[in-house]
Amino acid sequence: MYLLGKEPPTVEWDSRWVRWPDFRLPSDRPAFEQSLLEALARSGDERVEFACGGGRGRTGTALACLAIIDGLPSGEAVAFVRSRYSPQAVETPWQRRFVERFTSCAVE
Repeated sequence: MYLLGKEPPTVEWDSRWVRWPDFRLPSDRPAFEQSLLEALARSGDERVEFACGGGRGRTGTALACLAIIDGLPSGEAVAFVRSRYSPQAVETPWQRRFVERFTSCAVE
């Protein structure tokens, strides 16, 4: 899953692009959530990767939201990702608020 402000180059493997400008939030939240649900479903027997420009803000935010979909309380998701992925994950205050307010139709 590519979390970028502009469309990434074509690659040989199956990939998804979520329009997400650097230091901001996903441009299309339903498409973002659908991509996370697909990634979670595929992760059981396939390799799933997330990529953004620096690997911290957008990737960390996506991983925190994925953890919420998988059942982690939203108030714990940022600390969880920072402790297991990167202490700098979820870079901006608005990314942190996005995670804290993230609720998924998958867990409702």
